[in-house]
Amino acid sequence: MNDFLFYFGAFAMALGLLIVVHEAGHFLLARWCGVKVLRFSVGFGKPILSRRFGTDRTELSLAAFPLGGYVKMLDEREGEVETPELPRAYNRQPVWKRFLIVLAGPMANFLLAILMYWALFVHGTEEPRPLLGAPVAESLAARAGFQEGELVRSIDGQPIVSWQELRWQLLQHAVKKTDATLEVISQRQEIDFRKLDLSLLGTMSFEGDILQQIGFRFFRPQLKPVIGKVMAGSVAELAGMREGDRIVAIDDAPVAAWSQVTAIIREAPGRRIRIMLERHGETLGLDVTPTEADERGIRVGRIGIGVREGEGDRAALLTTVRYGPLESFGKAVVQTWETSVFSLKMLGRMVFGEVSWKNLSGPVTIADYAGQSARLGLAHYIKFLALISISLGVLNLLPIPLLDGGHLMYYIVEIIKGGPVSERMMEIGQQIGLALLAMLMAFAFYNDINRLVSG
Repeated sequence: MNDFLFYFGAFAMALGLLIVVHEAGHFLLARWCGVKVLRFSVGFGKPILSRRFGTDRTELSLAAFPLGGYVKMLDEREGEVETPELPRAYNRQPVWKRFLIVLAGPMANFLLAILMYWALFVHGTEEPRPLLGAPVAESLAARAGFQEGELVRSIDGQPIVSWQELRWQLLQHAVKKTDATLEVISQRQEIDFRKLDLSLLGTMSFEGDILQQIGFRFFRPQLKPVIGKVMAGSVAELAGMREGDRIVAIDDAPVAAWSQVTAIIREAPGRRIRIMLERHGETLGLDVTPTEADERGIRVGRIGIGVREGEGDRAALLTTVRYGPLESFGKAVVQTWETSVFSLKMLGRMVFGEVSWKNLSGPVTIADYAGQSARLGLAHYIKFLALISISLGVLNLLPIPLLDGGHLMYYIVEIIKGGPVSERMMEIGQQIGLALLAMLMAFAFYNDINRLVSG
């Protein structure tokens, strides 16, 4: 229950912020253009809470159905307008003003993403370095000759400083089905170049980790089997384990590395095991029964302990990504632009069947990602918010009637032909737009349900 409330809270906070920012874009541009705003609503349907503010007595409301929002402006098409108010009616504005008012919503989402990325780049984030473990046998990475311990320095000449950058660049190459040349440096400090033919991935789902599909693994050094953390209330604590204990054997099988400890415990859910510890020069034997946990549909055992990591281990595996204020702004703009273009390319490839529709996510999956990112920390949650804000901006710019992009399409036609689109054409467009949105929502909910069922 606590997990549900946490995930729901993270999702509600994200959704509320993105809706408010989007509608604030419409609202501020409408006010700047001299249009009277009647209502600023977060959500659709019957208002739950409402207040009026400003000289125009604009109604600020929170409605029952929260998946969206709207800004209602004075408009002769929606009711009688008093003569003195006619210059402030939306329908009386020149087409360029109406165009800007509609465009302001998606632009506000892009600006929010830029601001968030800028703050992260200036503050700095701790990221895993692009260190490669042993590649999966017979994978693209293995066939390309990648070796354990190699550090990726660049892709096609572009510097790579983190594991996330490695994933992002290879994902873009995979969508375009182009080769990628990676510059790597070995543990012996020898530089080499390896080529990945990503066209061999074929038509695929990008829902999972692209690096795993290529065959890359993150480098994990052999850590000593010394306990660094014991979770409160765990079976390990109840059995008497303490920080600093060194595990020397499990069920009479000697262990020399932490990876052996985790492997044995994972394979023993609900089964009692005998763990031999070394503490202050003495040997202790403790009986522990790992609790059962579900990990993507697989039953695994856990006892609630973590490994002790030395500062040298962290320094070797992690790096802090930080830039100056001006450089951070440029990188934030580039990140937002590249993510937007990538999203459009993915949508286009879905339409033409080159990428699986499984990549389309609905509110359940988004809520899950919101909760997961919030648990990882503020920086991860902000990255999630920036990504969803970009996705919302891109979605609203699609030329589908009922979305902002559909209205912009009408205004472009109006500019070209010198007059507004007929009411009949707009009615037909709304019906088509409603059908397309219903189809997209159906796919998204189907994918959500399928993920829940399949784990």
